[in-house]
Amino acid sequence: MKDSFKIDLGDYLPYLVNRVGSILAEQFGAETLAPHGLSIALWRVLAVLAANGRQRQIDLADLTSIDASTLSRIVTRLVAFGLVTRARSARSSREVVVALSAKGGALVASLIPPAHQIDADASAGISPEDLAVVKRCLRRMYANMKNRPVAAAPARPKRIAV
Repeated sequence: MKDSFKIDLGDYLPYLVNRVGSILAEQFGAETLAPHGLSIALWRVLAVLAANGRQRQIDLADLTSIDASTLSRIVTRLVAFGLVTRARSARSSREVVVALSAKGGALVASLIPPAHQIDADASAGISPEDLAVVKRCLRRMYANMKNRPVAAAPARPKRIAV
């Protein structure tokens, strides 16, 4: 087989990024979030609200990289848990504003130390300078992909008769 038809996953950026993200999410989710009935997606919403204050739901979708319809269901769950509040914006009746409740703020505060610990565990042995470069590069890559024109989906290949 030609080399152009091979890919070394161990050196393929999307695979490496996904692999690291998956194990971080798996371990943080199982060890820290699951005992509170939370998923990584719910945690992201709570963490963004804790860091940035109340947000319009559309801005929250962008900040968390969660699509709007999925985010709406997540916010509904968080409201049911009493962790956030949701209200119509004073500026526009079409805008929904989401805010952390006191209960949600207390929960996030209790989850911040383990979040920092998993970050420290993942970056163990990496110098602060190298870690800063990795983070800067990942932010740049995200911006590159966010601003990249999305190509149309290719036509479905014809079935091969067997």
